[in-house]
Amino acid sequence: MKVLSDILKNIEIVEQKGDSFIAVSGIYTDSRKLNANGLFVALRGTQTDGHQFINKALENGATAIICEILPEKPAEDIVYIIVKNSAEALAHAAASFYENPADKLKIIGITGTNGKTTIATLLYNMFNNLGIKSGLISTIAYYIDNKKIPASHTTPDALKLHELFALMLSKGCEYCFMEVSSHAIDQKRVEGINFKGAVFTNLTHDHLDYHKNFKNYRDTKKQLFDNLNKDAFALINADDKNGHFMLQNTPAKKYTYSLNHAADYKTKVIEAHLNSTLIEINNSEIWTLFTGNFNASNLTAVYAVADILAIKKEDIALQISKLKPVNGRFETFVINNITGIVDYAHTPDALENVLKTINAVKNNTQKIITVVGAGGDRDKTKRPVMAKVAVENSDKVILTSDNPRTEPPTDILDDMERGIIPAMQKNMLRITDRKEAIKTACLIANSGDIILIAGKGHENYQEINGKRHHFDDKEVFIEMMKVLNS
Repeated sequence: MKVLSDILKNIEIVEQKGDSFIAVSGIYTDSRKLNANGLFVALRGTQTDGHQFINKALENGATAIICEILPEKPAEDIVYIIVKNSAEALAHAAASFYENPADKLKIIGITGTNGKTTIATLLYNMFNNLGIKSGLISTIAYYIDNKKIPASHTTPDALKLHELFALMLSKGCEYCFMEVSSHAIDQKRVEGINFKGAVFTNLTHDHLDYHKNFKNYRDTKKQLFDNLNKDAFALINADDKNGHFMLQNTPAKKYTYSLNHAADYKTKVIEAHLNSTLIEINNSEIWTLFTGNFNASNLTAVYAVADILAIKKEDIALQISKLKPVNGRFETFVINNITGIVDYAHTPDALENVLKTINAVKNNTQKIITVVGAGGDRDKTKRPVMAKVAVENSDKVILTSDNPRTEPPTDILDDMERGIIPAMQKNMLRITDRKEAIKTACLIANSGDIILIAGKGHENYQEINGKRHHFDDKEVFIEMMKVLNS
């Protein structure tokens, strides 16, 4: 139990009704999960408004309510805290409830369209390998030291976030490496967190269904850097035209990394293969188990963060040479001389990067067969662009389902097909069933060919009409190849 007045310490209160010197059992945003003596925070979501569930929260035992609008008929003996922004209030309340664990951790936030998961995960792996206890908050999973917790969101809600920080502290973690999504910034999930440092990877076409336009998306990302303090660091990818924009108003110490421009951390790709790359970072040569310029860029960011955090350069180089690709990020499988690559690429830029990487390292006899779809109930404008990128950089493309959610898969494929000019239609197939699409790719592949299965990466499910069904691209590819060659 916590005293409500202590939880409200850092919250800007517009109006209060009732005495805040009461004990509360916990903080809740879902009225169905509320326990007796709980504090209910009425959040305005994209689909529902928590203010509609205040009465339900009271029925389930809430004794205090944080809201933006006082109900017409306030219940007696209930404490009402009226605030300007419930989401912002929730972030501060959660921090206070868990006794401000973020202030005791060194938290590094990674933001951008692509590369967040790889950079955060590799930093977590490197630091743990060096004996520095760390936590990870990523799209794939959350880690408390070495304990894995399934991930619900790229960046969880403020309640879950501070609970994870508290768990990290209890296990002796010194650092937390976390992805910071644009949704999380806009929805105030990371409000009040004093980041030790922030990394910007790049900005490309994504989430415009939410942010409405590219400027809003870019400006939301920038808030992470604007809110850093002077003791923090800001590291940006100088190869992205939005990189220096992120640094414009930050009081943090500024650093840059690049493959193509002068920077504090400059990398050159010396030798590239399908399963490895020799890179040179600030005149130090390192063999890596990664492929492609986009991964060389990600590794440069990892090197830079470790160096800024005072890890010895020789230790950084050794660790980078040992690090392995992240689950579902350009993961390769060779079966009967056919290479399968599973990658999370779900934006036009990410898909183009992956395909250009494959084209750069394959030989003249190898063909690229790309299996790709697009998510339902999400940004429709990127669908034709992704299909266009796929056909322009592949020998054969199979358009298929991704996570259709509540949309008919055929409608999604219709949107994608609009990006393919008639002259390129002969290089494209439509197979709605994703398993059949992967099977077909395996059937038409010849010895030496490369099959790229893009869009879902680490995900082990398909979301169809509100339900998640088990589906793993890697499992299906391996199963099909074994069946076809048995």
